[in-house]
Amino acid sequence: MKHHVTVGVDGSPESRAAARWGAREAALREVPLRLVHAVDWLISPSVPQPGREAAGRWADEALADAAQDVRRRHPGLDVSTRCLSGRPAAALAAEAADAGLLVLGSRGVGGLVGFLIGSVSLSTLVATETPVVLVHVSDAPEEAQTIRYGEIVLGVDIHEAADKVLTFAFEEAERRGCALRAIHGWKMPSMYQYAPFFDPENEREVGRSVTVMLDDMLMPWRHKFPSVSVTHEAFEGPTGAQLVHAAASADLVVVGRRLRRSPLGVHLGSVAHAVLHHAAAPVAVIAHD
Repeated sequence: MKHHVTVGVDGSPESRAAARWGAREAALREVPLRLVHAVDWLISPSVPQPGREAAGRWADEALADAAQDVRRRHPGLDVSTRCLSGRPAAALAAEAADAGLLVLGSRGVGGLVGFLIGSVSLSTLVATETPVVLVHVSDAPEEAQTIRYGEIVLGVDIHEAADKVLTFAFEEAERRGCALRAIHGWKMPSMYQYAPFFDPENEREVGRSVTVMLDDMLMPWRHKFPSVSVTHEAFEGPTGAQLVHAAASADLVVVGRRLRRSPLGVHLGSVAHAVLHHAAAPVAVIAHD
């Protein structure tokens, strides 16, 4: 059975954008779309029954409105709704277990258009192994018309096994019939900072070597997805900043998720963190740890 696309809905403009983006993705994949809403305080005994009923009605209305909107835009799409009871992040992560993709809405910020990652989105990201796409309001297609897809930008770490990340990016590019641009950032070993005589040729040689490694890493997927036009860039500097810059003209940005554990809890790696907070395009986060 083909996996469906799940979208978290809460009645906000951000979740409406996520529902529209998720519907378009489900149509591309030719799979059903499932709209879900998690009601946290339905399970609390301290909430009076009238309050619970009102929350239930509001959730049903939010789901019905989102379903009506996407059905109007995609008449042939199989759309279902589900109201969940429990902590939103845990409920969404559990609901996503049998989904092919989870889509969440996120709020744009300031002049550098990007995301405000709320606690629910962040907690869901670290709790699920399902690919997650975060969408903000401006990413929602206005009409279900034929769309000319642009470029997918992929952040690659040549020092990590990233099969799931690469497969997701190439499949998305093949599905859309668009180009894929792979980006990797590198830096000189710290020992060169203390070298009394620095030869610029050493830096150029490292750059050439990294470019070859990136090309070698992509080669199996080039053969597996021959219809996908692929370019790659290896440059000196932080990968996150380059991905944010590239996202300005991208249809989708794809990054891997590596969890960092500290005494303060679990958090995302620096590249995913930078892209999620500042990229202008939708961002797909793929677990590969």
